[in-house]
Formats: sequence, structure tokens, C-alpha cells
Amino acid sequence: MKRREMLLATGLTALGLSQFTWGRAAAADKPKRKLLMFTKSAGFEHSVAKRDGDKLSHNERIMTDLSRDHGFEVVCTKDGTVFDSDLDQYDAFLFYTTGVLTEPGTDKTPPMSAKGKERLLAAVASGKGFLASHCGSDTFHSPGHRAGKSREEQDEKDSYIAMLGGEFISHGPQQKARQRIIDAKFPGFGDIDPKSIVDGEFMVEDEWYSLKNFPDDLHVILAMDTQGMKGKDYERPPYPSTWARRHEKGRVFYTSMGHREDVWTNPNFQRMLLGGLAWAFGDVQYDVPANIKEATPGAHVMPPA
Repeated sequence: MKRREMLLATGLTALGLSQFTWGRAAAADKPKRKLLMFTKSAGFEHSVAKRDGDKLSHNERIMTDLSRDHGFEVVCTKDGTVFDSDLDQYDAFLFYTTGVLTEPGTDKTPPMSAKGKERLLAAVASGKGFLASHCGSDTFHSPGHRAGKSREEQDEKDSYIAMLGGEFISHGPQQKARQRIIDAKFPGFGDIDPKSIVDGEFMVEDEWYSLKNFPDDLHVILAMDTQGMKGKDYERPPYPSTWARRHEKGRVFYTSMGHREDVWTNPNFQRMLLGGLAWAFGDVQYDVPANIKEATPGAHVMPPA
């Protein structure tokens, strides 16, 4: 084993990322992967994404630390003009964003241009990876949603939402809730601490999104177990909360987790995120057949108004 592979494997094994280790070791002789992390808040600005002056935000620091430990490069920005520049240099994109990103919005950082949005979607369709956490689904809402039909599904979806595979409806109070493991073999998910799993589920305290507008080709990895949850936003059958899908040649991964600071520092969350990243980079080959109808047959049932 070459020294770089040995260091990489040793570091990842310490975190328990066996599948991710295999993916990066297999790609050890290739150029270092490069991730663009975009954290613009055109809508609500989450505390984990808020910067203090020029200092990186909480989740940007987490990803920067992980990149150093696990052999990839990350560029963090809130400047939407980056999508008018060279996107070929990036292997994947990670969005922790809110609102209409083509507007300055809450944080007043430079917006993405309409052309920049098109270029991003084209880059993913051509084979780049795309990941989003939590509020990445509260971004670029569909026309009907913005017209007051937030608790209805839309036939016409925003192009970003169609690529992502789901859209934010609303959320209730932060609470501990059960995540049902649908695909434990997806990269990183087999490395969840077994002590935290009971009857195929694990508990996480977070701000849980109620979601909609799922396509038929969704590969559900985790499902929201809504039984016993507080708030009418969850008065519905289980629905996808973490998933993967192919967007033409690209690989798309989303998890609804990530509102709280302690979620971002949670080793299980990091394992799942890094596994999704390994798959999005294309370093781990894994099929993601549609399973939404079997895994969450009530996914299209909307919560009450």
C-alpha cells in the first residue's frame, strides 16, 4: 500500500468509514477531489451557516476539517457569482442554502445569476455530484408553492427542485425523532454506530422538515418515522428524509438533517455525509434503483393545512 493510501485508510478507519475508505483508496492515484460548498442564505439564515466577519461558519469549518482528514479539497463561498466562473474544476457541489438564490436576500451576498443556475444544473446533468443538507430543499421553490399552495404537490417543479428530488413544506418544533433505515448498504450508512440503532431505526434531535414533490425515481435511504412526532407538519405517513438519485449522468444526495450545530459534529451524521460525498464524487460505485413506492408508499400524502 502506498503511503498516501495508508494514511488515508488509517484516518478513515478511525471514523469507521470502511466503504468511503475503499472508494478513496481506489482513487488514490487520481487528482484530489474538489468540492464547492455554497452557503448563501437568501431566505432564513441558519446559525450553522452564519459567518462572523470573514470567519467560516460552523458547518463550513466542519467540512474544511473533514476535507483535511479525508483527502479532498473544499472551497466555501456565499458568493453566487462563482457559478458564472469555471465549474469544471469541481467534482461536486454541496448546498446549505435558503430562498431564491438569484436574489441578494437575507445575507446580502452576491446572488447567483439566472445563467449561473442553468450552468450549475447543466454541470450536474453532465456528471458532477450534488449534495444538499437540510435547507437545501428550502431553496428555489416551485411556482405553485410560491403561489400559496405550499401544502400541495406541484406538477410544474422548479428546475432545481426537480434535480434535487424533493421540496420543503414546513417544519414543527425541534425534537428527537426516529429515522428508519431503508438502505443500510448505501456508502457510509453501514458505518452508523450499531449501538444507536434499535429495530432498524436511530434517534436524532433536529429540526425536521416535512417534504414533498418526490419523483418516482427516488432511492430512499432513510425515512421519517412520523409516529409520535409533535406538530401537524408530521401528521402524515412516513416519507423520504435522506435519499439519492441519478440526474442524467450526475449523482444527487440529500439529507434533511443538519439544522443543529450538534448534528454537524455528530460522528454518525459525518459518516453519512462523507459516504454520500464518496458516492457523489463517483469514488464508490453503488446502484440507486427507485424504491420510493415500496419504502414510503404514503410519501405523497400531504400534512393538514
